[in-house]
Amino acid sequence: MFTPRVQALAVLLVAACVLGLAPILVRLTETGPAAAGFWRFAFAMPLLLAVTARPASLGGEGAGTPSRWMGLAALFFVLDLSFWHYGIVMTSVANATVLCNLTPVVVTLFAWFAFRERPRRLFIVALGLALAGAFAMSAGADGGQGTNPRLGDLFSLSVALWYAGYFLAVKAARRTASAMRVMLWSTGLGLPLLLGVSLMLGEDLQPATLAGWAACAGMGLMHVVGQGGVAWALGRLPAALTAVTILIQPVVAAGLGWWVFGETMTPVQLIGGAVVLTAVVLAQWSATQKKGAEAEASAPVS
Repeated sequence: MFTPRVQALAVLLVAACVLGLAPILVRLTETGPAAAGFWRFAFAMPLLLAVTARPASLGGEGAGTPSRWMGLAALFFVLDLSFWHYGIVMTSVANATVLCNLTPVVVTLFAWFAFRERPRRLFIVALGLALAGAFAMSAGADGGQGTNPRLGDLFSLSVALWYAGYFLAVKAARRTASAMRVMLWSTGLGLPLLLGVSLMLGEDLQPATLAGWAACAGMGLMHVVGQGGVAWALGRLPAALTAVTILIQPVVAAGLGWWVFGETMTPVQLIGGAVVLTAVVLAQWSATQKKGAEAEASAPVS
């Protein structure tokens, strides 16, 4: 029988893989980058409302009222999507996804000081390996994709800060609310903000074809399953471990970018992806060892 921790890790891994679809769907929406984020939220809202409106006997809890942490999560997520979606258009899928997932550097340091989640030495080694693998995936790209690779890389790199803020705000919100309630309010509060950004930038708001609409709807489903899974896991796992495990996302996205758009995966990128996966395994093992050591230290002496 799986322990709650193993279940949380399994959900997190699935959620990270689902989120790997995001850069592919953004390019297929046929809208502006920020508008793609708006439709992601718009199609997600009915699903989130349906989940939270279920009878209490089926696990429903109602919408409730938003906390300040939920509002902060919405703000950070709007900044995250706005910068990242432009990065996806301007650079390669691999670069955009890898650079934005340098979030663990920020999350680990903040969680260490704010949440007192002090990492083990092996975890720091795993983090270094993950970042080295992520850098290899970025540096090893052939540079031929995107409309403005250098600016796209810069936008994607800034997302690491915004996503870290979102990550930590959700972590704090999960102390008093369920994952779906946090998702409902962070999405609902962010919806008009993304619409305002897309209108201010004069973007194309509506897809031109049914395929574009399908991509928008797919983003909504991906948002609920992917971000919902991450929010759920954040209530059960250390923030630093969750952030490193999410680094599987760029590996999935890079593979999909090669398959769907023909973006070349160079040998260096392939090695970098393997290093990231190895680092995730080491991080999980390190966290498990730490939990076992803490349990042994707190056991009564006979």
